[in-house]
Amino acid sequence: MGLLLQDLPEPWLTTNEGPDTWSPYDVVGHLIHGEETDWIPRARIILEDGESRAFTPFNREAMFEKPKSKPIGELIETFARLRAESLRQLDELNLTPELLDKRGLHPELGPVTLSQLLAAWVVHDLSHIGQIVRVMSKQYGDAVGPWKAYLPVLTR
Repeated sequence: MGLLLQDLPEPWLTTNEGPDTWSPYDVVGHLIHGEETDWIPRARIILEDGESRAFTPFNREAMFEKPKSKPIGELIETFARLRAESLRQLDELNLTPELLDKRGLHPELGPVTLSQLLAAWVVHDLSHIGQIVRVMSKQYGDAVGPWKAYLPVLTR
């Protein structure tokens, strides 16, 4: 993601798809918040408390509560550092098939396994990469002319 967004002009980073949508800058802020409060903390809750303690609800829009004054490069570096730390902590958990089957309690979805949480983490990242690419692609929606018919990223 860093190479995709590094050193882009501000319009590329701050344009979204309209009301209640996110720009690439917003997505990076969201991913940072997830690293700080969601994936590893929830994995630890599953391993330590199982279903006896529900996860703390995740504020999907917490990034909007912070000023947008940091340059994207700084956000990317923060995310990379936090992700590296998360992966280090995940490795230290020494997960086994039995541990991956442990269940926790999501506040909205109910019982979930650690394996499902980790799979959701991967798909979550991929979906946001797709979102960034879609938002950026749509900035060329009119410029591509008739090729739009061959570019489904512009019509989804």
